[in-house]
Formats: sequence, structure tokens, C-alpha cells
Amino acid sequence: MKNDSFGSMVPENNTFTMNRLDFNERDLRSLRIFCTVAEAGGFAAAEHRLSMSKASISRHVREVEERLGVRLCERGPAGFKLSTAGLVALDLASNALKSLERIRPEIDAVRGVLSGTLAIGMVEHLITHGQCRIPEALAELRRRAPDVKPELTVMTFAQLSEALRERRVEVAIRGMYKKERVFDYRTLFVEVHRVYVAKDVGRARQRTLPLVYRPQPFVEQALSEKGFERGPDAGGLEAIGVLVSTGNYAGLLPEHYAALVAQRHALEALSKGPVFRNTICAITEASRPLTRRVELFLDILDELHADQGKT
Repeated sequence: MKNDSFGSMVPENNTFTMNRLDFNERDLRSLRIFCTVAEAGGFAAAEHRLSMSKASISRHVREVEERLGVRLCERGPAGFKLSTAGLVALDLASNALKSLERIRPEIDAVRGVLSGTLAIGMVEHLITHGQCRIPEALAELRRRAPDVKPELTVMTFAQLSEALRERRVEVAIRGMYKKERVFDYRTLFVEVHRVYVAKDVGRARQRTLPLVYRPQPFVEQALSEKGFERGPDAGGLEAIGVLVSTGNYAGLLPEHYAALVAQRHALEALSKGPVFRNTICAITEASRPLTRRVELFLDILDELHADQGKT
């Protein structure tokens, strides 16, 4: 016998026993992952939805099985299939998780008071865009609901998608690029991206400069469809701006951010280079019931960005 991470006794021979069910936060996360795997029809199909490796997903499902003391699914060369217990667990867990999500908005409604933490994630440098009204929205949220405490974290595009799926943030503010069914989108404003080079680089040489790489959909598209050579990796817009300013590389930047860099280092958009329109949205998870504080924040964002020429 050995102790598992939940305190239950799990036999070494791969059979299961169940002692107690005082679920903690990790248990709930593992249950959510199990539900996603079951709804997707397997571990491989759930990888994209969860932005997690199959090994990590499998570990979470195994923990649920050990926690409940029963095999929930068969996985292997024959494919993925829920057991009878797995079908029951999926139904009960899905309903339980939805009920847990409803507790806060229901209590808020009874009390008539909005409180608690509002977890928001956003991509970098949005505040420098002329149509961004996020600071004003947070100020208005404070005025209408002073007991709501916003937590704001800057992340990459990929990190924000993962944080939404894992429910570490309630609202993600980033580009839409393409719509995913698992998310709901509210358009805020449009950000234009162009390829920039140092101004003192000759026109003939500009076309041959390698494109600074970062894992972002428009960069991937420029490399695959526009004939650019892949340049060095960069960890964000500032890193791209620095490399472009050396005169040795081209880089994809939002117009508003490139204008700021150009105040110190002369940059220009690549002549006849690609142009990308990035629709900045407030994004929530479609299957997650919105709390009243999230609804209020989204409504304020809508009000303040209503005149931003959405497309």
C-alpha cells in the first residue's frame, strides 16, 4: 500500500479503494480536466482544448481515479472509452462543477453586494493604444462596486488561453485571431500590425532581413505565407523593438507601439509589407457561468469602447 497525494490508500497492484472525499482545489481542477477529456473523446483531442500535454492530462485523470477508487476510462491502442463508472462520474462531476460556479453569483444576488476578486489577464502594451479604455473601465468598476478587487496579470497570447481554460483568470483581454467555440468574445477595438525595419536600412536590403520570431499567429502567418526568413526568438514586443532597432532584423509590431519606439529609434513600416488587423476582445470561457462582477466589468468595457469603430 502507498499514500496518494490525497491521503487515500492506493494498492500497488493497480486496484483502487476510496477512503474520503474532502475535495481540495487540485481535486476540482483534476475533475474539470477529466470532464474535458471525456467530452472531447480522449486525451489527444483534449490536448488542444486544455493547452496541456497528454502526460499532464493523464496524471490528472489518474488522480481522479485514485481519489474515487474506480477506473473511469480505458485508454490505449484500442482507443478511449469511458467505463460505466466513468459515465456516472462525468454526469455528476459536470453538474457539481456547474453548481459550484453558480454559488458566488447566487449569493451576490441575495446580498445585493458585489465583492471578491476579479482575475483579469491581458497582453502587453494595450494601454499605449489610443482606443484602449481598460484603465477607465477599472476606475468605473471601482466606483460602482468598491468591494470588488481586480487582479491584473500581463501574459502572452498562449498563456492567456491556458489561464482561461484552467480558470486562473475570469476575463482575458487579447486578440481574437480566430474564434474558438470554447470562448465567448466581446470586441473592444482593432489593433493594426505591420512589419517594421530600421529607417536607415536600404530598401533593397529591407526585404532580405530575417523576421524576429515569437509564438504569435500573425508572426507564424508572415513566415509561412509571406516569404520571410525566421530570425532570432524574442520574448515580447520590447525585445522585438530592440532587435529591429539594430538594423539587422525586421519585426512585426502593432502600429501604436512602433510609434513609441520610433520616438527614440527611427523605424518605418516595410514598403508593401503585410498588414494584419488584430481585433482586441474581452474573452471569457463559454461553459463558465459569469459572476455578477464579471458581467458588470464586461458591460463597462462595452460602454466605454462602444465608439471605437468595431469591426
